[in-house]
Amino acid sequence: MKASHISALIMGLPLGLLLALASPPPAEAQRAATGPPDWPCVQRLVPELAWGAIWTGPPLDEVEEAWWDDDEVGRVVRYAMSRETRSDDAMQRVSEFVDSLADDDPEQREERLTLLFSGLFELTQRERSRTIERIRGASRAQVARLEKVAEMVDELEALRAEEDIDPAQEEELSKALFWEQRTFQSRQQSLPALCEQPYLLEERLGQMVRIIDAGM
Repeated sequence: MKASHISALIMGLPLGLLLALASPPPAEAQRAATGPPDWPCVQRLVPELAWGAIWTGPPLDEVEEAWWDDDEVGRVVRYAMSRETRSDDAMQRVSEFVDSLADDDPEQREERLTLLFSGLFELTQRERSRTIERIRGASRAQVARLEKVAEMVDELEALRAEEDIDPAQEEELSKALFWEQRTFQSRQQSLPALCEQPYLLEERLGQMVRIIDAGM
């Protein structure tokens, strides 16, 4: 991008501010560099969770029954993982199910709790993957938007260099650039919260796993 772009003041909003928003601080940039080019988060990208890192029960690949084949387990999993379910309510529902198995045969209890974990893990993995793709898509859109802003600045500078400037055209382009910048800033400011979502999902799964472990 040309140096003249950095110092441009469009409708009172410096392009330099735009560039500052687009780039993380050096320490954060170093951390973000561990991911692919379209990963904008300071948190390290972990594309998929490994169940062995959070589960100490029976191996999932030895479970003969699918979690959704157990109707009650399926209901608990879907309720706990629903976007409409509050975290506290999800924990309570999982805890109630675990408590309901207290008097069951230990082997059967272990099997059903393993099915419960399997379902919670699968749906968490699925939601994390969708969230990660949304983050990467948002990052790519921001890059494209920044390139568009640069093109609009070029166009406006070229227009202002003309001897006979059309005031109406200049005003129209300036307004369009202003709103494009505002959109960029708004989306950029929302990225940190979006970046937290995969890790919040992982944390929520960890809380439910601890409840299950206590009932094994």
